[in-house]
Amino acid sequence: MSLSASSPSALMTSKCPITRLKPRLPFLTVVLCAFSFLALFYTERITFFSSISIFKLKSCPRKPAPSKTREKPTAEERSTNPLTDDRFEFDAEECNIANGKWVFNRSMKPLYTDQSCPYLDRQVSCVKNGRKDSDYRQWEWQPEDCTLARFNAEIALNKVRGKRLMFVGDSLQRGQWQSFVCMVEWMIPADKKSLNRGSFLSVFTAEEYNATIEFYWAPFLVHSNSDNPIIGDPKQRILRVDSVAKHSKYWTNVDILVFNSYVWWMSVAKIKSVWGSFENGEEGYEEFDTPIAYTMGLKTWANWVDSNVNPNMTRVFFTTMSPTHTRSMDWGRVNGSKCFNETKPIRNRNFWGSGSDKGMMSVVSKIVNKMKVPVTFINITQLSDYRIDAHSSIFTETNGKLLTAEQKADPLRHADCIHWCLPGVPDTWNQILFAHL
Repeated sequence: MSLSASSPSALMTSKCPITRLKPRLPFLTVVLCAFSFLALFYTERITFFSSISIFKLKSCPRKPAPSKTREKPTAEERSTNPLTDDRFEFDAEECNIANGKWVFNRSMKPLYTDQSCPYLDRQVSCVKNGRKDSDYRQWEWQPEDCTLARFNAEIALNKVRGKRLMFVGDSLQRGQWQSFVCMVEWMIPADKKSLNRGSFLSVFTAEEYNATIEFYWAPFLVHSNSDNPIIGDPKQRILRVDSVAKHSKYWTNVDILVFNSYVWWMSVAKIKSVWGSFENGEEGYEEFDTPIAYTMGLKTWANWVDSNVNPNMTRVFFTTMSPTHTRSMDWGRVNGSKCFNETKPIRNRNFWGSGSDKGMMSVVSKIVNKMKVPVTFINITQLSDYRIDAHSSIFTETNGKLLTAEQKADPLRHADCIHWCLPGVPDTWNQILFAHL
């Protein structure tokens, strides 16, 4: 009754039945709600546009709900307009770093050149060796789901302050070490830094940071008769897949270890191995298919890590295999000469070349997943496989000498499609390592 007493129609006549009011009250409620919603929406619009600068300063923590009226922003849009970037900040647990694309960025400048950094080998100093094009240095890796922070030399040096950072492996790992050194050394006064090169261990020292950035040569991780001096004929190399003792004494008391081993295993179909000593030479070896020998060797390495590394004191990383590009047929260039004269990355997101052996990669994954000590992968294989344009090619040296004009004219035989120009792709590997530290 109180409802009818407050109704205008009830005041006009008492003959009107109260049931006639029912359809009108919901209608009034709908109208009032509509006005409230419009007022709220207008207020939210004002708030959004007044605070838009906040979104420019930090990445969104999660992706917004998909919109039917706007397509997902392209990588090019992301790099030029932060408001269109819907990726979250790098999180090792959440981001698949291998899922992404190379984006050309003319404004990006390397932190060093092969002329400005005095610590680069001639093998990777492509511009100094005559390479004229420079676009290969302007490609930036953009993961699909997260933002990868630019390498910051000052922050990187502070992260290794009071520590030993050591890269362990073959010449590709040496390239990653040289890249890291060159990305930070320009921050350090000339009288506060030094580099001591050895046949196995090379050490860059940053005195003000009480830090060393080191490289240890162990191409198989386990012992071999080709560690030093190198035996050129892969068929003459003999391994001890059951021991790392000769090398591992240099790995103790290191704060950050970055391992890698792949390319040297792939030079022959069968690996020779002895047990206990090389003294018997050719007489005492056994032959194993490469994946089996690789498995045995990595298990030996893993056992050492589990038995000798304190995860509270030392972080362990493993750089996944660096792809080779020796078959231009892989990317559809029938009459090509390996990676020679390639100037752009492969854009096909499904590309996987013959120089990246998934079986060997799975060996590493299975072994690491069973280890007690946590090992973090620096997953560089897929992103590097696109970069057919970034190898040393003919702008390199062999046997300590730059290629002659005659050798350069025969790239099918002499182009180096294993190692990478620096600055170049290994800088991105270190950008990923930097994000993990």
